[in-house]
Amino acid sequence: MMSKNTLRHSWLRALGVEGLPETMEVGGRSYRHSETFKHDFFAATGAYEGPDGRVILKLQRRVSVFGVPLLWLGRFLARREARMCELLGSVEGVPRFVGRWGPTGIVRECIEGETLTRKTLVDDEFFPRLSNMLREIHERNAAYVDLEKVENILVGRDGRPYLFDFQISWHLPANRLGNTWVAGHVLRNLQAADQFHLLKHRRRIRPDQLSADEMARSLRPPSWISWHRALFRPFTMLRRWILVQLRQRTSYRTRSPG
Repeated sequence: MMSKNTLRHSWLRALGVEGLPETMEVGGRSYRHSETFKHDFFAATGAYEGPDGRVILKLQRRVSVFGVPLLWLGRFLARREARMCELLGSVEGVPRFVGRWGPTGIVRECIEGETLTRKTLVDDEFFPRLSNMLREIHERNAAYVDLEKVENILVGRDGRPYLFDFQISWHLPANRLGNTWVAGHVLRNLQAADQFHLLKHRRRIRPDQLSADEMARSLRPPSWISWHRALFRPFTMLRRWILVQLRQRTSYRTRSPG
């Protein structure tokens, strides 16, 4: 049973007062809910057990906020992420896309492992593999975009890197809009940001693998990233303050710079 506090602030949850479904069916196979990983404003994510092992269901936002319908947003984000998963499905380290579920759900393969942290011990091939993964993503006219968050990188039980959250990833389609200079400029900047964040994580976790030039570049973010941090940091801190006041977050703490 939900607490009174959770019920009062259910608008902060993608599914409102509801949780993930107990069962679901995808591709003619039935799965049962076993674990919920996350339930925030934009999405709820959890693991399901089925005949082929564990899969992950991610349900995007579907409830309104103060009377403003947001199901359209959930549908848009689900379609967008599903397209990214299909586009990048052949890249080693990207979980297999299983299919759609309902209007706002996507289902993918479950990779067992732990999210990367600064204290994680990784072998000599971990970051070269992650670098190759990014190269293949970029070769498909795409950018991961969310590599700043180290927790978006999964260390599988096999010790290999995996990327699993493509909600804000960017793809430049080969159409009239995609061929414009502006679109190409945006894509190149997002790909450069991917490379910078990869160097930053390598510096923090495997600095022994960086040359002097790479070490220097890992400390020098592209100018637009610096502008973005300066512009949006006040909004980020305000959001954290609100969530702490609503008891949806326990701390104002942020990642250290660099």
